[in-house]
Amino acid sequence: MEEFFGELPAFEPGTVWLTGAGPGDPGLLTLLAVKALREADVVVYDALVDESCLKLARTGVVLEYAGKRGGKPSPKQRDISLRLVELARSGKRVLRLKGGDPFVFGRGGEEALTLVNHGIGFRIVPGVTAGIGGLAYAGIPVTHRQITHVVTFLTGHDSSGLVPDRIDWPSIAKGSPVIVMYMAMKHIGEIARSLIQAGRAASEPVAFVCNASTEQQTVLETTLADAVDDVAAAGLQPPAIVVVGEVVRLRQGLDWLGALSGRTLVGDPLGTEGLRDQA
Repeated sequence: MEEFFGELPAFEPGTVWLTGAGPGDPGLLTLLAVKALREADVVVYDALVDESCLKLARTGVVLEYAGKRGGKPSPKQRDISLRLVELARSGKRVLRLKGGDPFVFGRGGEEALTLVNHGIGFRIVPGVTAGIGGLAYAGIPVTHRQITHVVTFLTGHDSSGLVPDRIDWPSIAKGSPVIVMYMAMKHIGEIARSLIQAGRAASEPVAFVCNASTEQQTVLETTLADAVDDVAAAGLQPPAIVVVGEVVRLRQGLDWLGALSGRTLVGDPLGTEGLRDQA
């Protein structure tokens, strides 16, 4: 194994690796992410990076928290980006560790451009984004050929903390059978109303996956009409991935984690048994 890690790209001093840590389970880290954790001098990590992933860092590494959470005091993005520059210029091997994937609502592009503007070498190490991996841990596939060939990923709030006003809800409601939303729990009432007004059924299935792929994972299945009340009743808190669409019904047959705890899965959750296989 050590020989294999030695064949991976070198983590050079004075450079930054912008790396995805996946949705939480350290088993979903890529080999390059593990190599970076084993070799970094400094790890600048986000709020959504699970502590179990940080335990893989080498002895003596400096851990710097740079988490941004809505509604809580957080470092400014510009300060985080410039800190990466400062550390790299001091000759450190800098691991910027982000939950999920750095280029999927992770501000990785902003940080990378700052490095470019200051002449700092960097590498992008993709990670398993929560909108795919987190839903898989809940037993919800983002695609299924009997339901959808289209998926839309969007963020539930912009830099101001409000629902992005540039989202074309009518087009998304009509054109995307499956909608996966990051950072949407706070504004789910407004989002649900927008989708219903644009033509989605009030009874359409919705799932909230909180703390995806970790031991604290919680899944709530509800509908667009009942989402606000059910989230409040369940006392759910972010971080959460929200998915809208008939794929939520597939959880009855694909909740593999639940099956490990004794849940009996349904072989035909969509009621499509006997239909012709459209190969």
